[in-house]
Amino acid sequence: MTPGNNGASTPEDDDPFGYLYADGQANGAQPPSGGYGYPNAVNRVRTVGQRQYGQQAQTAPYGQVSQQQNTYGRPNAHYAAPETFPGGATTVQQQAPAAGAGGRGRGPNTKGLLIGAVAVVAAVVIGIGVVMLGGDKEPDDTGTQAGGATPGQSQSAEPSPSASSSGASQAELPKTDAKALRLEGGTTTASDIKGAKADGGVYVTGFNKAGASVTWTFNGIEKAGKYTVFVGYSVPGKDQNATLTVNGTPLTTPVDLKNWAGAGAGDYEKGWTKTYNYVQLNKGTNTVKLSCEQGNQCDALIDQLWLVKGWVK
Repeated sequence: MTPGNNGASTPEDDDPFGYLYADGQANGAQPPSGGYGYPNAVNRVRTVGQRQYGQQAQTAPYGQVSQQQNTYGRPNAHYAAPETFPGGATTVQQQAPAAGAGGRGRGPNTKGLLIGAVAVVAAVVIGIGVVMLGGDKEPDDTGTQAGGATPGQSQSAEPSPSASSSGASQAELPKTDAKALRLEGGTTTASDIKGAKADGGVYVTGFNKAGASVTWTFNGIEKAGKYTVFVGYSVPGKDQNATLTVNGTPLTTPVDLKNWAGAGAGDYEKGWTKTYNYVQLNKGTNTVKLSCEQGNQCDALIDQLWLVKGWVK
């Protein structure tokens, strides 16, 4: 079928697309103006660039693009969010975090965490330091004790709180008095001078000449190690000394029998006091000997000997 021959009276009535062909254009075919030539059709054809949003479209000549009056970024009436229409959903806006002094949002409180961690570490370090400083430390066998004494060295002193408070340790370890000692070299017992702490006020006299000695043999030592031997004595207002032998080995330092009581000359009754020596004892049975050897000054009365565990004063 060709336009104008066998079809409708006009080309657009015969072939709505006849204007696209050369022979159709020769016979006067024109583009449809009513929706592709169909009656009552809705004309939805728009030339490129012709459609406008938010205002009435402006028709441009065929083949030309009309400028849109809307500028970039303005609201598009044909594409709007649901909440902009009546009855639309309500938009919930979330408030942005408050900005800090530098304009940036506040992040985790890392400064607070760092301070907390430093505080914990400091507490641990302080606790360890307290434990280390407050721990009980015994001197080595070859070292010196707090008072500067080496193992076995004699330390004479006035009765001190630490020595007096060791009653529990003294009760658990062997203790003896003058009546239980083995007496040699002219020593003997007596009780006429008051002040001796031994049972019945008995003490050893005759210790003031070379060769005199008292020997104490005891057992019941459950563990070998460091012990302190205490000696109760009295001197007549002047310092004296003696020799201590432990399990057959004499100590290199004499036992100090000093006038710690401050007694007057010849006053034995006011001269009662005590001294101590650091020793190493064996497990089981041990022997301690107090003697007056050449070079010693031994004018003293002896009333008691006892042990304390460890090296104490």
